[in-house]
Amino acid sequence: MKMTEKKYIARRFYQEVNVIKLERGFAVELDGRLVRTPLGQPQILTSKDLAIAIAHEWASQEKVIVPETMPLTGYANSSIDRIEKNRESILKEILNFAETDLLCYRANEPIDLVSRQNSHWQPLLDWAADTMKIKLKVTTGILHIKQPLRAIDTLAKLLRGKNDMELAGIISLTTACGSIILALALAKGRIDIKEALVCTQLEQIYQNERWGVDEETRIRQVSLETEIATATKFLSLLR
Repeated sequence: MKMTEKKYIARRFYQEVNVIKLERGFAVELDGRLVRTPLGQPQILTSKDLAIAIAHEWASQEKVIVPETMPLTGYANSSIDRIEKNRESILKEILNFAETDLLCYRANEPIDLVSRQNSHWQPLLDWAADTMKIKLKVTTGILHIKQPLRAIDTLAKLLRGKNDMELAGIISLTTACGSIILALALAKGRIDIKEALVCTQLEQIYQNERWGVDEETRIRQVSLETEIATATKFLSLLR
């Protein structure tokens, strides 16, 4: 007989949710006890706005705690349990995206897709070069292009200046968008979520216009929008 694994259900165990000020930042209390990460560390938050938003996630839980409805809590936990102990490997992971950044690899054809890529992507690469001195090369096709060491070093210096929570949001956006430049443009308010989605899915949008949208693609697009929107909100609450 096949055994089925029982899913653990965490029931709401608290009544009051409060935000408190600590020496190192802010925290959320549940019935007077600090919220902790999955690894048992105190969840110390760097901004009051983020603490209030996370408190709202806890207060919104009903009889059962549903982690999927608490994405900001998840980002905060990740920054403490994962980023803090693995900063160099996380930085390397983000920098690797610069070598294969979506915005740097253009199509050869059709001409209308090439035109869209140039009009949406090139202004962001120009912005990165002008405002952050991160000047990346562009190529056509899928063959790898080596990016200038100076640009990578400048990007590394910028990222090392970010705190753990900022890095948690940036790596999520970078992974979702396939582009560190798009991630930084979102984080700095250069573009909004709608434009980021267009830039990330230019080729898919082009195909959708020609052949229509199937259910699998639609679900994937909704999931991507949710991921980008949540990470962007997380970063905005840190300002």
